Amino acid sequence: MKNTTYDIIMAGGGLMSCATAYYLLKADPALKVAIIEMDPTYAKNSTVLSDGNTRLQFNLKENIQISLYALEALKTFADDMAVDDVKPAINFRQQGNLFLTDEANLENARAGQAMQQSLGCDVEWWSPADVVAHFPLFSTNGIAGGAFGRLDGTMDPHAVLMAFKNKAIALGADFIEAEVSAITRTGARVSGVALASGETLISKFVLNGAGAWATGLARTAEVELPISPVMRQVFIIETEANPAETYPLTVFPSGMYLIQEHANHWMCAQSLDDDPVGFDFRTNRDTFMDRLWPDLVEYAPAFDRLKITGAWAGLYAVNTFDGNAILGEWPELQGLMLANGFSGHGFQQCHAVGRYLAELILGQTPKLDLSIFSPKRILENKPVFEGHGKLV
Repeated sequence: MKNTTYDIIMAGGGLMSCATAYYLLKADPALKVAIIEMDPTYAKNSTVLSDGNTRLQFNLKENIQISLYALEALKTFADDMAVDDVKPAINFRQQGNLFLTDEANLENARAGQAMQQSLGCDVEWWSPADVVAHFPLFSTNGIAGGAFGRLDGTMDPHAVLMAFKNKAIALGADFIEAEVSAITRTGARVSGVALASGETLISKFVLNGAGAWATGLARTAEVELPISPVMRQVFIIETEANPAETYPLTVFPSGMYLIQEHANHWMCAQSLDDDPVGFDFRTNRDTFMDRLWPDLVEYAPAFDRLKITGAWAGLYAVNTFDGNAILGEWPELQGLMLANGFSGHGFQQCHAVGRYLAELILGQTPKLDLSIFSPKRILENKPVFEGHGKLV
């Protein structure tokens, strides 16, 4: 290790930590930044196991603004992240996102779309007939309409993570393969981290970037976070239907979502109320057969004949308090910075969150005010809800 004292330590080497490190070093190349990750293969990392989607379709103004910045950042991402003239290939595919709604959630869905349009988002409202006209594999059964965001899309999440990591290292960050056993504190101020190896690193700022493991890490500093690791399964299916159209990521009223990978190959998943809580990465194909497939056939009758060709499980870091990110300094422990509890939409928020946290650490006025997600709302019991009818 080059240093035992750092300006900031990232406890966890995932996407939020690497993005924050990038924005910090972009602003001040003289900073000493450590990124500590116990598994550099990222085998169980939530970003790598995500679907890699970004969307404008949120109800909360700040979440929409975060997504607008992401789309701007993605325009120059390959150039910005180039290292030694090698540009990352993240394969951003803007096939669109289609959120379908039923009558029960129609009013909320229309209100969300109106908010999106007021902020300049390219999101259209479609009638059930419009939906079927564009995408004939779908049925109008139980559908009251849908919002289509044509700029939304999917990309390679592993490539995005590696781009931020490699660029941060190129800018001077130390990437340390180690396990953070504790965040250390002196009174009401963090003092650094203790490693499982027995070593101690010193810093006035520590970012909890532990993802689904954030609650356990925070407890080592006597901080309690309302975050649970919730397992979500994704199933890969192959259908007999081979549409001529390119289908968007589609979210059905039940909460199930469907992504066309190519031709007749799709990904399908749904967050269920009884998804396992804990660090479980086992898949169960009966979940698809018994619980997802019947609904899928209702919405897309042509999917009555298919085969499962693969599956994987990843973890959502679910904020059980209000489902939104917890960003900024913990009010009762100076220097403890949080980027936690994204509840499934963290991947797409990394650009704005990384910049925001860097600005807070550097004492700058944030370009985008995300104080609504401050940790103090937890202590004050003032939740910030996204709204009904929107999925993460």
